[in-house]
Amino acid sequence: MTSCNNSIPQPLIFVLAGIPGLESSHGLFSVPFFLVFVVTIFGNTAILCIIRVEKSLHEPMFLLLAMLSVVDLSLVSVTVPRMLEIFWMNAKEISFNACLTQMFFIPSFYVMESGILLAMAFDRFVAIWFPLRYTTILANKVLVKMALTVLARAVAVLTPAPILAGRLESFQTHIIAYSYCAYMAVVKIACGDISNHIFYGLMVLVASVGLDLFFIILSYGLILHAVFQIPSWEARGKALNTCGSHLCVIALFYSPVVFSVLAQILGYHMAPHLQIIIDNLYFLVPPMVNPLIYGARTKQMRERMLRIFHCHRN
Repeated sequence: MTSCNNSIPQPLIFVLAGIPGLESSHGLFSVPFFLVFVVTIFGNTAILCIIRVEKSLHEPMFLLLAMLSVVDLSLVSVTVPRMLEIFWMNAKEISFNACLTQMFFIPSFYVMESGILLAMAFDRFVAIWFPLRYTTILANKVLVKMALTVLARAVAVLTPAPILAGRLESFQTHIIAYSYCAYMAVVKIACGDISNHIFYGLMVLVASVGLDLFFIILSYGLILHAVFQIPSWEARGKALNTCGSHLCVIALFYSPVVFSVLAQILGYHMAPHLQIIIDNLYFLVPPMVNPLIYGARTKQMRERMLRIFHCHRN
């Protein structure tokens, strides 16, 4: 229960604080944010172009990678430009409706990315356990169904967020201590009983990221079981190597979430600006690093990139 002595009615305009306590350093923060945006756009666009042009890459693993790149491009497009407006032009005001829209789309793309990572774990499971039936099990129509399921799950899970937030009638302040309209950041400045909102926020985390992570761990447990049944160490190494890129992406994507959850369970309270910076890492770092990991570790992608650079040299 959040009580307010001097509450204000639902405002038409919210003010995004950016990174509270570090306002004087917003100009410095804008540099890495801008670089992240540029690298992400270039890297994921390159991945999409290579997969489209190279017919040998029209197989399930790379088609799922193309889906991941589309979601990554969408995620940075709805977050970074607005953050840069705050850092560069001090454009902190956002309308209530625009805030609700951001509240839906930003976490939706994040949940979609988590769902695609689960689909990629299933892809590796099928490749290891059923190599002869790999392309049959993961036919294009199956991939389309998986993509639609990921999309539908994100819409179903996140649609209540702007609806519930839109029903909040009074607030302690119109200033949101964040660089974007996060659902819980808005709920925390609301007056009255917010226990239902907190429960909903936990359910979103469990029903999306938590569930995906559980099944990813289960998939890789089965993968390891199958791999260690192979008598040849060389064959084991080759089998595990096909999972290397995906494991790196998984570790990068889920580690900030796990760190934040563990910190809250253990009762460790981070400084507000540090919490906001870590939350921003959820959305910014994986989309930038994903194409770099797959470009460096995946043989087909690496060879195609080298051929492109070789052609440009000549």
